[in-house]
Amino acid sequence: MTKILLIRHGQSTFNAHYEATGEDPGHFDARLTELGHRQAKEAGKRLENEQVDLVITSPLSRAIQTGLNIFGHRTIPFHVTCRHRERLESSGDVGRPPHELKQDFPHLDFEHLDDPWWHHEPDMRGRFATEPYEAFQKRVAHFNEWLKSYAGQSIAVIGHATFFHALTGQWLQNCEVLPWTPKS
Repeated sequence: MTKILLIRHGQSTFNAHYEATGEDPGHFDARLTELGHRQAKEAGKRLENEQVDLVITSPLSRAIQTGLNIFGHRTIPFHVTCRHRERLESSGDVGRPPHELKQDFPHLDFEHLDDPWWHHEPDMRGRFATEPYEAFQKRVAHFNEWLKSYAGQSIAVIGHATFFHALTGQWLQNCEVLPWTPKS
């Protein structure tokens, strides 16, 4: 039986600024704050004895950083996929090209990612447009189906609040861990 742990990333610079001001700070591919790094390390301590065969992470840096803080000291393979990236609604959800991610995370594979791999239709002002809800829901359903292909493995999925809410119906706090089973 597949065991899946959904883990929301730690606090990002976007999260910290938005919580304080209610405004989008323009932090593209927002990274973890010092608190976010601490949250992830604490989650790593809580999960130290948890069997994990594979870590699946979104290519957004805050998710990768969270996964590395939690599992980076263990010999567990990491798979980076944009299948469960955050729904593009703000600057923090705009990603970076694979070659830039490779510079920051040289030990991970990004070559399979498109450039750009995030939703990138411009709005009427030439800025990023929110990912259409129907396309987002379709992506959530495809991710659910894709996870079923990992039958029998114990998987940690590092991802994002809006995506996990659409997948499970639950809002996760930073570095919250939710055991989950793909929907039939």
